[in-house]
Amino acid sequence: MGSDDTLGKVKDPLVAVVQWVKSRPPRTKTGLGVLGALLLLLTLWRTVKDHDTLFVLAEVAHFIGIGLLGYKLQKKKSVAGLSLQSQLLTATFLAVRLFCSFMMEYDIHTVLDGLTLIATLAVVYCMTATDMRLTYQKEQDMIKFYYVLVPCALLAFIAKPSTSHLYLFRVFWAFCVYLEAVSVYPQLRMMQKAKVVERFTAHYVFALGLSRFLSCAHWILQILEGNRYLWQALGSGLWPAMVLASEVVQTFILADFCYYYVKSYAEGSGIVRLPAGIV
Repeated sequence: MGSDDTLGKVKDPLVAVVQWVKSRPPRTKTGLGVLGALLLLLTLWRTVKDHDTLFVLAEVAHFIGIGLLGYKLQKKKSVAGLSLQSQLLTATFLAVRLFCSFMMEYDIHTVLDGLTLIATLAVVYCMTATDMRLTYQKEQDMIKFYYVLVPCALLAFIAKPSTSHLYLFRVFWAFCVYLEAVSVYPQLRMMQKAKVVERFTAHYVFALGLSRFLSCAHWILQILEGNRYLWQALGSGLWPAMVLASEVVQTFILADFCYYYVKSYAEGSGIVRLPAGIV
């Protein structure tokens, strides 16, 4: 009996680690997050031989996230917590990227983008043309899509690829890269306003965060391996640097949310609560 009592007092090591991290100051938490990201990058570096696979996994993660939204719409008949503005931005960059893929490089990415676009348009349809539109929280969806879309379009004329493709195609490609980086911003602002994030919306945004991380990891690992073409490209003009910056920006935009998402499930609540200054 004595040994059983002793075992009952032994702390769960995972709970102990979570509590220790929670007790650290914000700067230490940030450092631990960066360290964790680096360790994950090193793991991917050693285990994934073809880093282009990370791009495919990123697109699969995005599609899974949309699938979770579709499940929510079917089961709950509600679009509460979803940003229509983010869905419109997502549909826009996917449509432009799909067009560029057909014109410039038809491959597996084209198929995945096509499926994700169809799913995203289905969500937009539910939010605008069915009875579910009555559950849309328009008053909390404050960032209009054109506030994000117009600056990305202007930037695309300034920094774009210098390939042999038609000028318009190169501008379109740059536009979808920039728009993808910030398309989730209205959704994050909406969640910040609500403070408590609906469960399936949280799953969807976390899937986006995972997608962005995998895409960013692809570029970083290529640089770590000393890819000569990428190193030369980074020093050859504004466009390559802007692509890398866009990947980093979209990863960090979602980093805080992903932290609170993991934290909520580590604590066993599954309810994501966001502090005031997350975005």
